[in-house]
Amino acid sequence: MDGPLEWIAAIGTMLAAGLVAADLGRRVTGFGFVLFCAVAITWVVSGLTSDALPIAAMNAVLLLINAYGVWQYLLSPKNRKVMDRLEPVAERIEKQVEAEEAA
Repeated sequence: MDGPLEWIAAIGTMLAAGLVAADLGRRVTGFGFVLFCAVAITWVVSGLTSDALPIAAMNAVLLLINAYGVWQYLLSPKNRKVMDRLEPVAERIEKQVEAEEAA
């Protein structure tokens, strides 16, 4: 289990984790979950083709969890409406907090 497929999956997993951890907004986090889904599929394929069934099973479950993340952050109509209304308020609050920290 040390071929190009595994390296692509490993690097993609690290990038996805970085996108989610960076907390750069809902859209970036959502695309982090999209990348997590893509690499989970890659890990499942890798696990099945190299008889690493625990890796395949774990990533099949992670694929479902990350697909839910994509729904929550990018596709849910309700969450989109809520975030559209919160965005202007959140920007104002963020500026206030930055000003407080600078003082």
